[in-house]
Amino acid sequence: MASGWSRLAARGLRGAGAGAGAGAQAQEPGPVFRYMGKGRRRSRVFAWGFAHTGALGLPALVLPASGRHRAKKMQLRPCGLELEQRISSAACGYGFTLLASQTSDITKVWGMGLNTDSQIGFHRSRRDRTKGYEYVLEPSPVPLPLEKPQETRVVQVSCGRAHSLLLTDTEGVFSMGNNAYGQCGRRIVDSEIYSGSQIIHRIEELDSRVVEVKCGQDHSLFRTEKGEIYACGWGADGQTGLGHHGTSCKPTRLMGDVSGVSIVQTATYGDFCLAVSEDGDLFGWGNSEYLQLSAVTEATQVNVPKHLPFKGVGKIKQAACGGTHAAILNREGNVFVWGYGILGKGCNLSESRVPEMIPSTLFGWSEFTPQVQVDRINCGLNHFAAITNRGELFVWGKNLRGCLGIGRMDDQYFPWRVTVPGEVVDMACGVDHMVAITRAFI
Repeated sequence: MASGWSRLAARGLRGAGAGAGAGAQAQEPGPVFRYMGKGRRRSRVFAWGFAHTGALGLPALVLPASGRHRAKKMQLRPCGLELEQRISSAACGYGFTLLASQTSDITKVWGMGLNTDSQIGFHRSRRDRTKGYEYVLEPSPVPLPLEKPQETRVVQVSCGRAHSLLLTDTEGVFSMGNNAYGQCGRRIVDSEIYSGSQIIHRIEELDSRVVEVKCGQDHSLFRTEKGEIYACGWGADGQTGLGHHGTSCKPTRLMGDVSGVSIVQTATYGDFCLAVSEDGDLFGWGNSEYLQLSAVTEATQVNVPKHLPFKGVGKIKQAACGGTHAAILNREGNVFVWGYGILGKGCNLSESRVPEMIPSTLFGWSEFTPQVQVDRINCGLNHFAAITNRGELFVWGKNLRGCLGIGRMDDQYFPWRVTVPGEVVDMACGVDHMVAITRAFI
């Protein structure tokens, strides 16, 4: 790995620092409270965790500009990225990150981090114009083959182990990166070389407009405006939900218990999937070696969607999947967890077949703040994250390479608030890093 950094430095990769925040203003006498104008609050992106691959987009951590500073492998607290555009979507893959903005500018997507399979697009080397960088240390534009680049908006990005999906509002879905199992929704080519690939494929085989995309480890999910789910890619653990354990390069509609059901949200990251219906019901398929689906079957691989009739969880609003664990958020703002790992209810609970509720007090609820509740959840490969309706970010789980952003390397056995300088509106979880999108407090 070290030779890779030397090679990048020799090529002249820019190592500018992330930049410092605005200087403190002189304190003036006046009232403690101020009424703010109607101007839009500034949004910022913060990243933390493993920095060595460049996934944080902070080149000064990897290639310090001054010899007095050493390279940092990990950033244990949120660090701001200097970006001109307002970022609306972020995704964390296995050592890489994608950011997207719903802008009318030509550049709409930026990639950073590991790029051995062109999972963040082709980034041409400055020294050899025929080759691309395998590591990109700062947010770099990803050119998309759009027919109407100024009119089309990128509304969502998603990242897997070595492939990515990009959803637009009017031109469908684009995929890039490793397609060894058909996860990019195109024909598998034997011995295809993905390093330095300039292929960005537009997926056109679906029957209706896609409104949500999700990357698993080596598979992909697509939810359409009709509430149907399509899948492609690696299916050895049943994670494609297509009734077999092989590979599929063509997005195909899922049947099983989701047939005829209107799905409003899907979740996957490793090789296990969940889906939430319009009526608040939950469905799951894929790997169940860690008790994810053991409430309805003893099989360790489930290749068709199964209804999960969990009791006492209420109507489901959102679901999230990690590698061995899962979480659901109900419409009352309560979080439930199950599976295997650090689940968030202390060190005595490491596995559960059914969802266990995390006390709301751990997210800031009390008799003095009864309005506080969780508004959004997410999972990395080994950790959880939740955002409350006050814009506060809580994390718990395995703190692999500092991915929790809590300023230390210890694992976290119950929800802990991350100190982010802003109101968190969205977050993305990876294997060993995270990204948060915020609005300024004022």
